[in-house]
Amino acid sequence: MPQFFLNKRLILLLVSIIVLVALIGFSLRDRENVSLPEQFISDIVGFGQNLVSKPAGAVAGFIQNVEDLQNTYIENKKLKARLDELASLDAKVNDLQKDNKDLRETLNIKDNLRDYNPTQATVIARNPVQWEELLQIDKGLSSGVKPNMAVITAKGFIGKIKSSKQFTSTVQLLSSNDPKNRISVKVQGEKGEKNVFGLIEGYDAKKKMLILKRLPYDVDIKKGRNVVTSGMGGLFTEGIPIGKIEKLVPDQYGLTQMAYVKPSADLYDVEHVMVIDRTIAKSDAFDLTTEKEGE
Repeated sequence: MPQFFLNKRLILLLVSIIVLVALIGFSLRDRENVSLPEQFISDIVGFGQNLVSKPAGAVAGFIQNVEDLQNTYIENKKLKARLDELASLDAKVNDLQKDNKDLRETLNIKDNLRDYNPTQATVIARNPVQWEELLQIDKGLSSGVKPNMAVITAKGFIGKIKSSKQFTSTVQLLSSNDPKNRISVKVQGEKGEKNVFGLIEGYDAKKKMLILKRLPYDVDIKKGRNVVTSGMGGLFTEGIPIGKIEKLVPDQYGLTQMAYVKPSADLYDVEHVMVIDRTIAKSDAFDLTTEKEGE
């Protein structure tokens, strides 16, 4: 009995193999129509592939989109950083161009200061509360900078050294309202006209103009006349530009006149200055204004 079943199984196996080979041979023939079993199996396989491929494609597309977004974010970040660098470089270039222009203009003044020893300096500090009064520069006693030396920019006189330390100095601006901050000046006359002398005494913060006092009451000074240092104080040479006459008004008593002077130099935006020391012996100069006028 066992032998019979064993032979039966062998016969079934052989029959199955024969049927399978026959089916394979049948399917490999060139035919215009596909059999129903083949269609059924093909449809089942295609449906299964479709079910698998669509989610897989969606997942792959999502992953690709995420990678694209990540790459875009990284590139955008790099571009923004580059733009920031360009903006910073542009600002630095503008500052350097301005510094270069200021330094060139300032250094060109040296040839005109025949009786002065110039020392170039840079503003390093300025108190917002005393913006129109004082500023600090990076040169001091070690560089030969001493009190009462004139301080100028490329465009004109801005003030004097008020105090000096070893490596820094404090500059008192023309716009300071210190009563002792007086500068002897002259208003230059045109051809055939005399110069008119007076004192810079104070600053009108609203008008942003210097106040020139003690002008003779009987002189007629036109708008636009140049105001320069008179050289009478002994410390400052004659002819350093200070500003131009804007308006002439009588004083409160009518005995003299006063004028509003528009400064030649920008007293607000100051970066590079020149400290100038007169080389002539100060003892030879007849100084009438050192104590009272600050010159």
